[in-house]
Amino acid sequence: MKPQQQSHALAYCGAARDILTIIGAKWSVLVVSLLEERAKRFSELKREIGDVTQKSLTTVLRELEKDGIIERVVTPIVPPRVDYSLTPLGRSLLVPIKSLRIWAMENHPAIVQSRSRYAEKEAA
Repeated sequence: MKPQQQSHALAYCGAARDILTIIGAKWSVLVVSLLEERAKRFSELKREIGDVTQKSLTTVLRELEKDGIIERVVTPIVPPRVDYSLTPLGRSLLVPIKSLRIWAMENHPAIVQSRSRYAEKEAA
């Protein structure tokens, strides 16, 4: 590989690794997907996700906000209302998430089957 190609490949891998860290967090893809239709409050997200802890959801929301994927809007009423919504950057993330969702649905049976074969092989 030529030095220029190697440099480009390393830059690509670095960018991909950085982005996968964002969307690879346990709840990130689910949060982004849940915000597709409209803005939601913390309690709505927590209820819709189900088994996420308050601490984990808070962490994911902060990371997504830091990365410009979601926006946190505080409405100054008593008590304050906080809503989370997708930014334009976050909306653009829906395209690859939907593709991944389709791929997962189409290939999940094959993956489950492969895991089963692997477990049988390991047990033998």
